[in-house]
Amino acid sequence: MYKQIESLMLRAPFITILFFLSIIVAASSGLPKTTINADFEVFFGPNNPHLQVYHDIQDTYTRMDNVFLAIAPKDQKVFTPETLKIIQEITDDAWTFPYSSRVNSITNFQHTVAEDDELIVDDLVPDLANSTPQSLALAQAFAVNEPALLNKLISPTAHVTGINITFELPTENTSQANLSIVKTTRELIERYETKYPSIDIYYSGRVMNNNAFRDASLYDMTHLVPAAFVIAMICISLYLFAASGSIITVISGTFATLFVIIAAILTAQGIAAWLGIAITTPSANAPTMILTLAIADSIHILATFFQQMRSGMVKIDAMKESLRLNRQPVFLTSLTTMIGFLTMNFSDSPPFKDLGNVVAIGVIGAWLFSVLLLPALMLLLPVRVKQQKENQNQQKNRLAEFVIHRRTPLLIFTSLFILTSTAFLPKNVLNDVWAEYFNENTEQRINGNFIRSNLTSINSISFSLPSGEEGGISNPDYLKNLEAFSIWLLEQPEIIHVATYTDVIKRLNKTLHNDDPNWYKLPEQRDLASQYLLLYELSLPFGLSLSNMIDTARTSTRIIGTVKGSSSARVLAVQKRAQTWLQENAPANFYHEGTSGDLMFAHVGFTNIRSMLEGTFVALIIISIMLGFALRSFKFGLISLLLNLIPAGVAFGIWGIFVGQIGLGLSVVAGMTLGIVVDYTVHFLSKYLRAQREQGLNEPDAIRYAFNNVGTALIVTTIILSANFGVLAFSNFVMNSHMGLLTASTIIIALVADFFFLPPLLLFLTRKQKKTSQPATTNNQSHPEGSTNGLSNHLQTN
Repeated sequence: MYKQIESLMLRAPFITILFFLSIIVAASSGLPKTTINADFEVFFGPNNPHLQVYHDIQDTYTRMDNVFLAIAPKDQKVFTPETLKIIQEITDDAWTFPYSSRVNSITNFQHTVAEDDELIVDDLVPDLANSTPQSLALAQAFAVNEPALLNKLISPTAHVTGINITFELPTENTSQANLSIVKTTRELIERYETKYPSIDIYYSGRVMNNNAFRDASLYDMTHLVPAAFVIAMICISLYLFAASGSIITVISGTFATLFVIIAAILTAQGIAAWLGIAITTPSANAPTMILTLAIADSIHILATFFQQMRSGMVKIDAMKESLRLNRQPVFLTSLTTMIGFLTMNFSDSPPFKDLGNVVAIGVIGAWLFSVLLLPALMLLLPVRVKQQKENQNQQKNRLAEFVIHRRTPLLIFTSLFILTSTAFLPKNVLNDVWAEYFNENTEQRINGNFIRSNLTSINSISFSLPSGEEGGISNPDYLKNLEAFSIWLLEQPEIIHVATYTDVIKRLNKTLHNDDPNWYKLPEQRDLASQYLLLYELSLPFGLSLSNMIDTARTSTRIIGTVKGSSSARVLAVQKRAQTWLQENAPANFYHEGTSGDLMFAHVGFTNIRSMLEGTFVALIIISIMLGFALRSFKFGLISLLLNLIPAGVAFGIWGIFVGQIGLGLSVVAGMTLGIVVDYTVHFLSKYLRAQREQGLNEPDAIRYAFNNVGTALIVTTIILSANFGVLAFSNFVMNSHMGLLTASTIIIALVADFFFLPPLLLFLTRKQKKTSQPATTNNQSHPEGSTNGLSNHLQTN
C-alpha cells in the first residue's frame, strides 16, 4: 500500500504538492486560536493534590496575587521626610491599580495607641507635614523592631522599604488582567524614578513572575526560533554544496527542506491550537525542536538521493532508490522519536506533556512531508550533481579505517569513559532554584536579586491552622499553640519572617495596657481576646482588614513564613520539619501540611523525576523490542538497548560533575532524547546488517559500508541537531536553557558512541577467524537493501 502511494506521488509531483498544501492550510487554520498561558499554576495538573491545598488556602484568605515594590533611596535612609513622602504617594497610587484590593507599606501600617481606655489605630506615619526628626526616629525604631514589618516591609538598617500590592483577579481573562497590572506597574516605576531621581524602585511578586514566564516564551519564539532557522539553513546549504557541488542544487534543496520544516511546524502548531493546547514557557520551544527533527529526516533522504545521482542514476530513479533505502530507517527513527517525546505524557507537569505531544505531532508530520512532499519538490526543482571522484570516496573511509584498526584501544577507552562518567550520576541532586529560573540579565532576575539581598525573600510557605469551632481563634489554648508554632517557625534557619495573628493580638494587649512591654503577651481570657479583635477590626480602614490572616468565621488563621533563599530542597525541609512539629506538639485538629507556589514546584519536581523514569523505561523497552524485530536479531536489539542508554547516562554523569543539580526542566531530557539517539543506532546498524546479509561482507567491510553510506549524514544531522538544541541554551528561561544544553550534549555523545564505541563492540562480539578484507568499493553504495521479516519486511512489501 505504501509503495503504491509513494509511486503515485512520484508520478504526479505537482498534484502531490497541492494535496499536502491543502492539509497544511487546514491544519494551520487553527493558529488564530493559539493562546499563551503564563500563569505559574499551569505547571500543575488540575488533580494535583498540592494545587488543591493551595487553592483551598487562597479561597479562605486574601489571595496571594501581588506586586511587590522595593523602594531604595540612594542616601540609604528610608525615614526621611522626602522618602516617606514618596512612599505615601506610591501607596496612594497603588490603590488605583486595576484589581488592587490591598496595599501595605510602612506609611500606612496600622499603629495602635491607647488614649483614655480608647484604642486609636492610625498610620505609622500619619502627618508628614508636622513630623520632626524625633518623631521619625521613633517611627524607625518601632518599624525595625516590629515583627510584622522587619524583613518584610523594612530592612534591619532601614535602608530599603517595600510596598506590597494585593489583587483580586477575575476568574476569566486572567492573562489580560495580569498584563494590565504589569503595564501599570512599569508606568508607575518609570514615572516615579523620573520624578524622584533620589530613589530606585525594584519589583517582584506573583503577577510580575507570571509575566516573566510570558516574556520568556515570547523571547524564545521571536529570537531563538528565527536563530534556529538561520543556523539550520546555513548548515543545510553547506552540506548540500559539499554533496552536490552545485549552487542550483543548494538553492533547490534548501528551499525544499525549508518547505518541509515550515509545513511540519505549521501543522503541529495548528493542530495543537485546534486541540486547545496553549503556549507555555516549555512548549514555546516546540517549533525549534520540530525544525531540528524535520531536518534530520530530509538530510538522510537527500544524502542518498545525491549519492545515487553521483553513481549515474537519473533524478527520478535516484529518488526512488533513496526512498527505498531510507524507507525503513526513516520510519523507524520517526516512530521512535515520536515514542520518546510521547513519554513526556508521564510527566506530572502539563506544559511538558504539551511539549511532548506537539513535537510528536510535528515528528509525524515531518516524516510524511519528508518521504512524500520533499521528493515531489525535488523532482520539480532543478538539481545538478557533480560526479564524485574515486579519491573522494577513499577519503570518506579514513574514519572507518581508524576505528577498525584501533578497535581494541577504542573499545577500552570508550568503555572506561562511559563507566567513569555514569559513575557520577548519583552526584546529581534534585533541587530547583526558583531565583535562577530566569537569566541573570533579565529584569526579573535583576530585580529579584536586589530584593533578596536587601530586604526580603519572595519565597514563602503558608499554613492554615484550624481551631475546630467558630470564633475558636480567640480560645487561649488555640492561641498558645499558634504562638508556639510561630516561634518555632521563626527559629528555623531558613525562615526570615513570620506573619502571624499572635503578633497582632499581643501588640493589642500591650497597647491596651499603656504600652507596658510586660503585657506583650497573649490575653488569658477568650472574651478578652475576642473583644480586642473586634475593637481592632472596627478601627481598621477599608482594605486593611485581617482577612489576609484570619477567615470570615474566625475558625482558623494563616501563618506565612518567608523562606530565605529559593531552592526546592530548602522549602521542602522546612515543610517536613513543620509537619513533624505539628504532629508531635499540637492537638490533632491543629494541623496543616503547608502550601505555597514554591512548595508545589518542589513537589512536582520530585514526582516528575519518578514519573519520567517510568516513562523512559517503558519507551526503552518498546523501542528495543521494535528494533529487535526490525533488525531481525535479538542480539542487535540488546545492542541497541545499550547504545540508547549510554548517551543520557554519560551526559547526566558529566552534568553531575560540573553542575550537580537537576530541576524540573531536566527531568524530561532522558525520555525526550531517547527517541532522538535511537536514530543513530537504527541508521548505522541497518546499513551494517544490509552489507552482511545482502552482500556477504565480513564485519570490518560491513562497518566500512555503514560509515560510507550513513557517516556523513549522521555527522551533518548531529551538527544541526546539537546546534539547534544548543540555541535553547540562550533562552532567558533557565529551565529551557538547561534542557537545550543537556539535550545537545546527549546528541553529541550519541554520535561519538555510535562512531567510536559501537563498531569496536560489534567487532568484539562477532569475532571471526577471518582476515580483514580490503575496503569495500564504491559500488557497495548502490546495492539494494535486503528484506527482513517482522516490521522491516512489512515496510518493504507495502
